[in-house]
Amino acid sequence: MNDWPEGWTDDNRSGNRYGQGSDSDRPEGARVMRHVQRHPAPPQQRPAPPRQRQPEPPQYAGGYDNNAGYDNGYNTGQVYGGGGNGGGRGDGHGGGRGDGGYVQGRPAPDWRRRIKIGALSLVVVVLAVSIGTYFWADSKLKREVDLSKVIERPKGGDGTNYLIVGSDSREGMTAEDKKKLHTGSAEGKRTDSMMILHDGSNGPTLVSLPRDSNVEIPSYKGSDSGKLYPARGRFTKLNAAYAEDGPELLVRTVEFNTGLHIDHYVEIGFGGFAKIVDAIGGVELDIPKAFKDKKSGADFKAGKQTLNGEQSLAFVRTRYAFAGSDLDRTKNQQKFLAALASQTATPSTILNPFKLYPTMGAGLDTLIVDKDMSLWSLGQMFFAMKGVTGGDGTSMNMPISGSTGSNLVWDKAKVKQLVEQLNNDEKVTVSGN
Repeated sequence: MNDWPEGWTDDNRSGNRYGQGSDSDRPEGARVMRHVQRHPAPPQQRPAPPRQRQPEPPQYAGGYDNNAGYDNGYNTGQVYGGGGNGGGRGDGHGGGRGDGGYVQGRPAPDWRRRIKIGALSLVVVVLAVSIGTYFWADSKLKREVDLSKVIERPKGGDGTNYLIVGSDSREGMTAEDKKKLHTGSAEGKRTDSMMILHDGSNGPTLVSLPRDSNVEIPSYKGSDSGKLYPARGRFTKLNAAYAEDGPELLVRTVEFNTGLHIDHYVEIGFGGFAKIVDAIGGVELDIPKAFKDKKSGADFKAGKQTLNGEQSLAFVRTRYAFAGSDLDRTKNQQKFLAALASQTATPSTILNPFKLYPTMGAGLDTLIVDKDMSLWSLGQMFFAMKGVTGGDGTSMNMPISGSTGSNLVWDKAKVKQLVEQLNNDEKVTVSGN
């Protein structure tokens, strides 16, 4: 009977003894090797790369078989450090490194640094969008009016004066648009409404200039020809000045008959006016008395209601339905423009890009301004218009003393007092019609 472990023979014994100089008839390993019980290595999340199979250790007669806990330390790829506890961290959290030399876990996130970077990124984005929007909007302004062509201008006073003109221009309108908006198909363009907006330290003042005002056409330089036309003492309706030589002559006529310096000129046509109203979703108005007008297409009931672009244009153009004709119409125009500005300059419009960009696009595409008008100045005009109904401003018609039968005559004494108060940026005490 062979008492040696499996695979061992007497030939092995005689040919290859354990230990040099050993007298024992049993291998030295069986006498002096101490069995070390190793804990099984913890399961790894990712298996170690396959290794070349190592030769199995021999089974010793003393009970050291291959399945009794013998571990050569290489079969799992696990590296043990002194004092370590298996594969875990010394602090009990696992995966890191305790005093046995394991790698520490990921450090806690620096939230302060992340918030700073996020805030900085947001500021950069907002600035980029704001700057881009400014240049986009600025490029859309039609700077077509050259006020340097206006001669013999009065001295400027305190504050800023805007001449705001609503024209009956049908430029860009289709035949269907003209029919829908009841504009007719007349060629050219005329002024349908004119207002002076003064923006100063005592609040904004909005003064309507009736289109039928009786004014003197002064000497002027032709806007296209550059030819000097002398004064002839000719009196006519104010809107005739615009029809004769455009915005430059209109500014010259207003300055000559009032003595007030006009700093900026702003004009909008029928189509653009309606588009702006539709872009903001309509304008809410409280109409005190129902009225109809076939020429403008107006048909309104009394009470609060929201007007779309078509209805708004009819509202500001109607004059034949009122006893005061053009004077009543200018009052409605002031009321509507103030409501338009008030309802447009709101967070729901300004902070909503889906509403802001269509509104700006609709308005800026149709505005005609002077060459020195900046987008900033236009914004100031807009918020001054809003302030007219905010309790800080005043709205009025130019003071009227009578008529020539078809033309309205201004009250010269009151006009002079009004202009002095505006030039000195004083609180307006003059009442209009």
